[in-house]
Amino acid sequence: MILPNDESFAPCVRRIWPSEIEALMPSLVTVLRETVNGTDPLGFMPPITAGQAREYWLSLRPELYGGSRVLLAAFAERRLIGSAQLRLPTSPNGLHRAEVQKVFVGDTRRGRGVGRILMDALHDAARQHGRHLLLLNTRRGGRAEEFYKRLGYREIGVVPGYSLGPGGERYDSTALYHQL
Repeated sequence: MILPNDESFAPCVRRIWPSEIEALMPSLVTVLRETVNGTDPLGFMPPITAGQAREYWLSLRPELYGGSRVLLAAFAERRLIGSAQLRLPTSPNGLHRAEVQKVFVGDTRRGRGVGRILMDALHDAARQHGRHLLLLNTRRGGRAEEFYKRLGYREIGVVPGYSLGPGGERYDSTALYHQL
């Protein structure tokens, strides 16, 4: 018998609705800040404050209400441990594709399969919305790039110097795609 406080307890992933964001805000802010201020900036300029993280989460509500964005969260032991998003284009020529965004797992759960579980759930959500072509961008040479490639994502190309770091350093971005 596996108990919920057992380290091997599998996380569950579920969709987060816009009406739930406020209740989950402390956990969302904590895990996002831990990730961005740690090793994965996710398009933010580290360090980010709690206020900046809160503003980010609140900024998603119009797209969540409008149905053009899906927000998933992974939970273990009743705690939010990771998150992932799917942006759903609404233009008539883009109804077959989606963009994977802001996939992250809290520091204490990295390397334990949570990212894979989140991506499997994102793939299921994409299929449920009739999306079969997934696109994403990630920092070139990082752990995330290799992670996505292990999941079957293929490289489209590299944009040199796409993003800046806190010291003004430039980072390349790799564009990837996956056919479901």
